[in-house]
Amino acid sequence: MASSFPLYHPTHSFFSNTQFKASRHGFLWRPSYSFGSHAQYKIRPIKASAEASAFPLFQTPQVEDPSSELEPADPDFYKIGYVRSVRAYGVEFKEGPDGFGVYASKDVEPLRGARVIMEIPLELMLTISQKLPWMFFPDIIPMDHPIFDIINSTNPETDWDLRLACLLLFAFDCEGNFWQLYGDFLPSEDECTSLLLASEEELLELQDPNLASIIRNQRQRAIKFWVNNWHSDAPLKIKRLARDPQRFLWAVGIAQSRCINMQIRIGALNQESNMLIPYADMLNHSFEPNCFFHWRFKDRMLEVLINAGQRIRKGDEMTVNYMSSQKNDMFMQRYGFSSPVNPWDVIKFSGNSRIHLDSFLSIFNISGLPEEYYHNNRLSNTGDTFVDGAVIAAARTLPTWSDRDVPPIPSVERKAVKELQDECQKMLAEFATTSKRDQKLLDSMTDATRTLEAAIKYRLHRKLFIEKVIKALEMYQEQILF
Repeated sequence: MASSFPLYHPTHSFFSNTQFKASRHGFLWRPSYSFGSHAQYKIRPIKASAEASAFPLFQTPQVEDPSSELEPADPDFYKIGYVRSVRAYGVEFKEGPDGFGVYASKDVEPLRGARVIMEIPLELMLTISQKLPWMFFPDIIPMDHPIFDIINSTNPETDWDLRLACLLLFAFDCEGNFWQLYGDFLPSEDECTSLLLASEEELLELQDPNLASIIRNQRQRAIKFWVNNWHSDAPLKIKRLARDPQRFLWAVGIAQSRCINMQIRIGALNQESNMLIPYADMLNHSFEPNCFFHWRFKDRMLEVLINAGQRIRKGDEMTVNYMSSQKNDMFMQRYGFSSPVNPWDVIKFSGNSRIHLDSFLSIFNISGLPEEYYHNNRLSNTGDTFVDGAVIAAARTLPTWSDRDVPPIPSVERKAVKELQDECQKMLAEFATTSKRDQKLLDSMTDATRTLEAAIKYRLHRKLFIEKVIKALEMYQEQILF
């Protein structure tokens, strides 16, 4: 019963004592792209610590005064009729090819100190704890509302996205609620790339039976939840939140793709919480981001701080890396997009062929440990853009051997390279289409759904990655005698 799990009503003192660590879907955000003079591409592993402080990613950051360098943005865009407005500094929100994004409104130079670019009132966020007792913020759910009983029926270990979807739909139904207005900036069902909204035919276009099976199971889970709670005897105040399962699937997709996870401490109670944070959720992903960001609570506002890894020119989009050490199939599950230069993607080889790891790394000026590879661009030819995330991924995924300074035998290495290339060619032959055909199909589509487009791009990116590995092996073979 609802009375068994009382709601906690947060106050100012509650949030002033809050400690947190920020991540997206449980993955801590850390800089994944190094812009130093010696490093062009650098990946760092994420290691959670039981002794994490209030700022686990750094010591308390040195914060630049935003008023001294970044001008406040036009506030009219952020008010949209609500009592307390979001404040933004040196940024503007514009619609781009991937929906709304955050763009620099003036040149931003890389500095050691972090900059505040947004201040977001806590009462605008949708927050729900991951475990019992459920805690909501803001306090918009009446104690006797049936949506609480629905949330109370979820599994604390697995159903965080269902709970947040319920909270989002309830916020849309509350008269005068901020999210009724902010919903105009969220992708609609037609614009959403979440594969939960994909048809069976579109899932087949992934050309990945395992990923398609995972999405089917997730969709069936969400639909079953909707059927159990949006049945014919449900009260009208519940039915109108999601009159059809497609609406609920959309809300779950929004929750999965735009959620921020934070650990909140209330006295002796620590709670992992999922939050939908308006405007901060417009920061888009890149595997080669130009900044990274973190958070802090101050005066009942959540401050979004960024560190620019390179100069960001006026009009450039600010991008971050959502998840580290995750393959494209995970990005497709969570966000509905993929990339041919994901440095953590994997090819599963079944043969016994191996190449010399140190030799392969030296050919492409890659050094470091597998969890922390980087490309030394000072040793590269001017204009050489071959080495990217796909080559970094190849260095991780290719079967290799290493015995300190023992040099490889060229003839043996060439044989291994040829066998690995042949296996890659067999992988490409197993696809129903070629990369050229996929690209031609994408170029010719004018009215395809976003989910179909995402599915075709996913299989195309997989093939482009394999083809890049084949080319990298060819370059390695050509230079092995040197």
